[in-house]
Amino acid sequence: MLQAAGLYYEEHGRPDAPPLILSSGLGGSASYWRPNIAALAGHFRVIAYDHRGTGRSDRALPDRVTLGDLGDDMLALMDALGVAQAGIIGHAIGGMAALEAARAAPDRVERIVVINGWASLDPQTARCFDVRLTLLRKAGAAAYLEAQPLFLFPPDWLSEQDGALREEAVHQLAHWPGDAVMEKRIAAARSFDCRDWGAAVMAPTLLVCASDDLLVPSINSARLQALLPDARCIVSSWGGHAVNVTDPAAFAGDVLDFLRS
Repeated sequence: MLQAAGLYYEEHGRPDAPPLILSSGLGGSASYWRPNIAALAGHFRVIAYDHRGTGRSDRALPDRVTLGDLGDDMLALMDALGVAQAGIIGHAIGGMAALEAARAAPDRVERIVVINGWASLDPQTARCFDVRLTLLRKAGAAAYLEAQPLFLFPPDWLSEQDGALREEAVHQLAHWPGDAVMEKRIAAARSFDCRDWGAAVMAPTLLVCASDDLLVPSINSARLQALLPDARCIVSSWGGHAVNVTDPAAFAGDVLDFLRS
Protein backbone atom coordinates (compact mmCIF):
# COMPACT_ATOMS: atom_id res chain seq x y z
CA MET A 1 0.00 0.00 0.00
CA LEU A 2 1.41 3.38 -1.02
CA GLN A 3 1.24 6.16 1.56
CA ALA A 4 2.79 9.63 1.76
CA ALA A 5 2.15 12.49 4.21
CA GLY A 6 -0.29 10.17 6.01
CA LEU A 7 -2.38 9.77 2.85
CA TYR A 8 -3.01 6.59 0.88
CA TYR A 9 -2.46 7.20 -2.82
CA GLU A 10 -2.28 5.29 -6.07
CA GLU A 11 -0.69 6.21 -9.38
CA HIS A 12 -1.78 5.43 -12.93
CA GLY A 13 -0.21 6.27 -16.28
CA ARG A 14 3.36 7.08 -17.24
CA PRO A 15 5.52 8.37 -14.39
CA ASP A 16 7.03 10.98 -16.73
CA ALA A 17 3.64 12.35 -17.84
CA PRO A 18 2.29 15.65 -16.45
CA PRO A 19 0.93 15.06 -12.92
CA LEU A 20 -2.82 15.21 -12.31
CA ILE A 21 -4.29 14.87 -8.81
CA LEU A 22 -7.81 13.48 -8.33
CA SER A 23 -9.60 14.55 -5.15
CA SER A 24 -13.00 13.02 -4.43
CA GLY A 25 -16.02 14.50 -2.70
CA LEU A 26 -17.61 13.80 0.67
CA GLY A 27 -16.81 10.07 0.66
CA GLY A 28 -13.12 10.87 0.28
CA SER A 29 -12.10 7.66 -1.50
CA ALA A 30 -9.71 7.28 -4.44
CA SER A 31 -11.98 4.49 -5.70
CA TYR A 32 -14.60 7.12 -6.64
CA TRP A 33 -12.55 7.80 -9.79
CA ARG A 34 -12.59 4.25 -11.19
CA PRO A 35 -14.75 5.18 -14.23
CA ASN A 36 -12.34 7.99 -15.18
CA ILE A 37 -8.86 6.58 -14.51
CA ALA A 38 -8.23 4.86 -17.83
CA ALA A 39 -9.06 7.87 -20.00
CA LEU A 40 -7.05 10.29 -17.86
CA ALA A 41 -4.06 7.95 -17.39
CA GLY A 42 -3.55 7.82 -21.15
CA HIS A 43 -2.29 11.42 -20.97
CA PHE A 44 -1.29 12.12 -17.36
CA ARG A 45 0.48 10.74 -14.33
CA VAL A 46 -2.74 10.32 -12.36
CA ILE A 47 -2.48 10.49 -8.57
CA ALA A 48 -5.70 9.54 -6.74
CA TYR A 49 -5.78 9.52 -2.96
CA ASP A 50 -8.01 8.92 0.06
CA HIS A 51 -8.73 12.06 2.06
CA ARG A 52 -7.34 12.22 5.57
CA GLY A 53 -9.78 10.62 7.99
CA THR A 54 -11.22 8.26 5.36
CA GLY A 55 -10.38 5.02 3.59
CA ARG A 56 -6.78 3.88 3.89
CA SER A 57 -5.37 7.25 4.97
CA ASP A 58 -4.55 8.41 8.48
CA ARG A 59 -7.85 8.43 10.38
CA ALA A 60 -6.89 11.10 12.93
CA LEU A 61 -8.57 14.48 12.42
CA PRO A 62 -8.54 17.72 14.45
CA ASP A 63 -11.68 18.83 16.25
CA ARG A 64 -12.54 21.15 13.37
CA VAL A 65 -11.81 20.42 9.72
CA THR A 66 -11.92 22.94 6.86
CA LEU A 67 -11.55 22.62 3.12
CA GLY A 68 -8.38 24.64 3.56
CA ASP A 69 -7.06 21.64 5.48
CA LEU A 70 -7.91 19.42 2.50
CA GLY A 71 -6.10 21.83 0.21
CA ASP A 72 -3.06 21.71 2.49
CA ASP A 73 -3.15 17.91 2.28
CA MET A 74 -2.98 18.09 -1.51
CA LEU A 75 0.11 20.27 -1.29
CA ALA A 76 1.66 17.97 1.33
CA LEU A 77 1.07 14.98 -0.94
CA MET A 78 2.70 16.84 -3.82
CA ASP A 79 5.69 17.65 -1.58
CA ALA A 80 6.05 14.02 -0.51
CA LEU A 81 5.95 12.82 -4.12
CA GLY A 82 8.30 15.49 -5.44
CA VAL A 83 5.61 17.13 -7.59
CA ALA A 84 6.35 20.83 -8.09
CA GLN A 85 3.17 21.65 -10.02
CA ALA A 86 0.05 19.70 -10.94
CA GLY A 87 -3.40 19.93 -12.37
CA ILE A 88 -6.24 18.98 -10.02
CA ILE A 89 -9.66 17.48 -10.69
CA GLY A 90 -11.96 17.62 -7.69
CA HIS A 91 -15.49 16.44 -7.14
CA ALA A 92 -17.57 18.85 -5.01
CA ILE A 93 -15.55 19.45 -1.81
CA GLY A 94 -12.49 18.01 -3.56
CA GLY A 95 -12.81 20.72 -6.18
CA MET A 96 -13.30 23.49 -3.66
CA ALA A 97 -10.28 22.18 -1.73
CA ALA A 98 -8.33 22.53 -5.00
CA LEU A 99 -9.31 26.21 -5.03
CA GLU A 100 -7.99 26.45 -1.47
CA ALA A 101 -4.69 24.87 -2.60
CA ALA A 102 -4.43 27.36 -5.48
CA ARG A 103 -5.13 30.18 -3.04
CA ALA A 104 -2.37 29.00 -0.69
CA ALA A 105 0.21 28.12 -3.37
CA PRO A 106 -0.76 29.70 -6.72
CA ASP A 107 2.47 28.66 -8.43
CA ARG A 108 1.84 24.96 -7.74
CA VAL A 109 -1.66 24.49 -9.18
CA GLU A 110 -1.60 24.59 -12.97
CA ARG A 111 -5.27 23.98 -13.81
CA ILE A 112 -8.38 23.02 -11.87
CA VAL A 113 -11.53 21.10 -12.74
CA VAL A 114 -14.37 21.48 -10.22
CA ILE A 115 -17.30 19.08 -10.56
CA ASN A 116 -20.56 20.37 -9.07
CA GLY A 117 -18.99 22.79 -6.62
CA TRP A 118 -20.14 26.04 -5.05
CA ALA A 119 -18.83 29.41 -3.86
CA SER A 120 -20.96 29.36 -0.71
CA LEU A 121 -23.55 26.97 0.67
CA ASP A 122 -26.78 26.82 -1.33
CA PRO A 123 -30.06 26.41 0.61
CA GLN A 124 -30.85 23.23 -1.35
CA THR A 125 -27.45 21.76 -0.47
CA ALA A 126 -27.96 22.72 3.17
CA ARG A 127 -31.37 20.97 3.14
CA CYS A 128 -29.80 17.81 1.73
CA PHE A 129 -27.03 17.88 4.33
CA ASP A 130 -29.66 18.27 7.07
CA VAL A 131 -31.49 15.18 5.82
CA ARG A 132 -28.30 13.16 5.60
CA LEU A 133 -27.22 14.19 9.10
CA THR A 134 -30.62 13.26 10.50
CA LEU A 135 -30.34 9.83 8.89
CA LEU A 136 -26.85 9.36 10.30
CA ARG A 137 -27.78 10.48 13.82
CA LYS A 138 -31.15 8.78 14.08
CA ALA A 139 -30.76 5.65 11.93
CA GLY A 140 -27.01 5.12 11.68
CA ALA A 141 -24.35 4.69 9.02
CA ALA A 142 -26.13 1.87 7.16
CA ALA A 143 -29.20 4.03 6.56
CA TYR A 144 -27.02 6.99 5.59
CA LEU A 145 -25.27 4.89 2.95
CA GLU A 146 -28.54 3.36 1.75
CA ALA A 147 -29.87 6.85 0.99
CA GLN A 148 -26.62 8.28 -0.38
CA PRO A 149 -27.20 7.31 -4.07
CA LEU A 150 -30.44 9.31 -4.07
CA PHE A 151 -28.38 12.49 -3.77
CA LEU A 152 -25.72 11.48 -6.29
CA PHE A 153 -27.35 9.86 -9.32
CA PRO A 154 -30.27 10.36 -11.74
CA PRO A 155 -33.15 7.97 -10.99
CA ASP A 156 -32.96 5.97 -14.23
CA TRP A 157 -29.22 5.37 -13.86
CA LEU A 158 -29.69 4.56 -10.17
CA SER A 159 -32.34 1.97 -11.01
CA GLU A 160 -30.15 0.29 -13.64
CA GLN A 161 -27.15 0.16 -11.28
CA ASP A 162 -29.08 -0.89 -8.17
CA GLY A 163 -27.23 -4.18 -7.63
CA ALA A 164 -23.77 -2.66 -7.98
CA LEU A 165 -24.69 0.26 -5.73
CA ARG A 166 -25.95 -2.06 -3.00
CA GLU A 167 -22.69 -4.02 -3.16
CA GLU A 168 -20.76 -0.77 -2.95
CA ALA A 169 -22.75 0.28 0.13
CA VAL A 170 -21.72 -2.94 1.89
CA HIS A 171 -18.08 -2.16 1.10
CA GLN A 172 -18.46 1.44 2.27
CA LEU A 173 -20.04 0.34 5.54
CA ALA A 174 -17.17 -2.09 6.18
CA HIS A 175 -14.73 0.82 5.75
CA TRP A 176 -16.89 3.49 7.42
CA PRO A 177 -14.62 6.21 8.88
CA GLY A 178 -16.90 6.82 11.83
CA ASP A 179 -19.87 9.10 12.41
CA ALA A 180 -17.74 11.84 13.97
CA VAL A 181 -15.43 12.01 10.94
CA MET A 182 -18.36 12.29 8.56
CA GLU A 183 -19.94 15.03 10.65
CA LYS A 184 -16.67 16.98 10.56
CA ARG A 185 -16.46 16.62 6.79
CA ILE A 186 -20.04 17.81 6.30
CA ALA A 187 -19.33 20.77 8.60
CA ALA A 188 -16.27 21.62 6.48
CA ALA A 189 -18.39 21.53 3.33
CA ARG A 190 -21.02 23.75 4.89
CA SER A 191 -18.55 26.37 6.09
CA PHE A 192 -16.72 26.79 2.76
CA ASP A 193 -17.12 30.30 1.34
CA CYS A 194 -14.77 31.72 -1.27
CA ARG A 195 -16.74 34.84 -2.15
CA ASP A 196 -14.16 37.07 -0.46
CA TRP A 197 -11.08 35.50 -2.05
CA GLY A 198 -12.12 33.56 -5.17
CA ALA A 199 -11.07 36.44 -7.43
CA ALA A 200 -7.46 35.80 -6.37
CA VAL A 201 -7.42 32.27 -7.82
CA MET A 202 -5.67 32.74 -11.16
CA ALA A 203 -5.41 29.10 -12.24
CA PRO A 204 -7.52 28.35 -15.34
CA THR A 205 -10.59 26.54 -14.05
CA LEU A 206 -13.21 24.37 -15.72
CA LEU A 207 -16.52 24.03 -13.89
CA VAL A 208 -18.50 20.91 -14.76
CA CYS A 209 -22.07 20.53 -13.55
CA ALA A 210 -25.36 18.84 -14.35
CA SER A 211 -28.73 20.54 -14.48
CA ASP A 212 -30.38 17.55 -12.77
CA ASP A 213 -28.04 17.60 -9.75
CA LEU A 214 -30.31 17.24 -6.70
CA LEU A 215 -27.61 18.03 -4.16
CA VAL A 216 -25.97 21.10 -5.71
CA PRO A 217 -28.12 23.10 -8.14
CA SER A 218 -26.20 23.93 -11.31
CA ILE A 219 -26.67 27.67 -10.76
CA ASN A 220 -23.87 27.34 -8.21
CA SER A 221 -21.34 26.66 -10.95
CA ALA A 222 -22.47 29.80 -12.76
CA ARG A 223 -22.00 31.80 -9.57
CA LEU A 224 -18.55 30.34 -9.09
CA GLN A 225 -17.66 31.08 -12.71
CA ALA A 226 -18.61 34.74 -12.22
CA LEU A 227 -16.29 34.91 -9.22
CA LEU A 228 -13.15 33.30 -10.68
CA PRO A 229 -10.95 35.35 -13.07
CA ASP A 230 -10.27 32.55 -15.57
CA ALA A 231 -13.12 30.06 -15.56
CA ARG A 232 -15.53 28.48 -17.97
CA CYS A 233 -18.48 26.22 -17.32
CA ILE A 234 -19.93 23.14 -18.99
CA VAL A 235 -23.50 22.27 -18.03
CA SER A 236 -24.75 18.77 -18.83
CA SER A 237 -28.48 18.21 -19.12
CA TRP A 238 -28.19 14.83 -17.39
CA GLY A 239 -25.84 13.09 -14.99
CA GLY A 240 -26.67 14.13 -11.45
CA HIS A 241 -24.19 15.13 -8.77
CA ALA A 242 -21.71 12.42 -9.83
CA VAL A 243 -21.84 13.31 -13.52
CA ASN A 244 -18.29 12.05 -14.08
CA VAL A 245 -19.47 8.59 -12.97
CA THR A 246 -22.76 8.46 -14.84
CA ASP A 247 -21.36 9.80 -18.14
CA PRO A 248 -17.59 9.19 -18.01
CA ALA A 249 -17.05 9.35 -21.79
CA ALA A 250 -18.49 12.85 -22.15
CA PHE A 251 -16.67 13.94 -19.01
CA ALA A 252 -13.34 12.67 -20.32
CA GLY A 253 -13.80 14.46 -23.63
CA ASP A 254 -14.57 17.81 -22.02
CA VAL A 255 -11.88 17.58 -19.35
CA LEU A 256 -9.09 16.35 -21.60
CA ASP A 257 -9.77 19.16 -24.06
CA PHE A 258 -9.40 21.64 -21.21
CA LEU A 259 -6.39 20.07 -19.47
CA ARG A 260 -4.43 19.65 -22.71
CA SER A 261 -5.26 23.05 -24.19
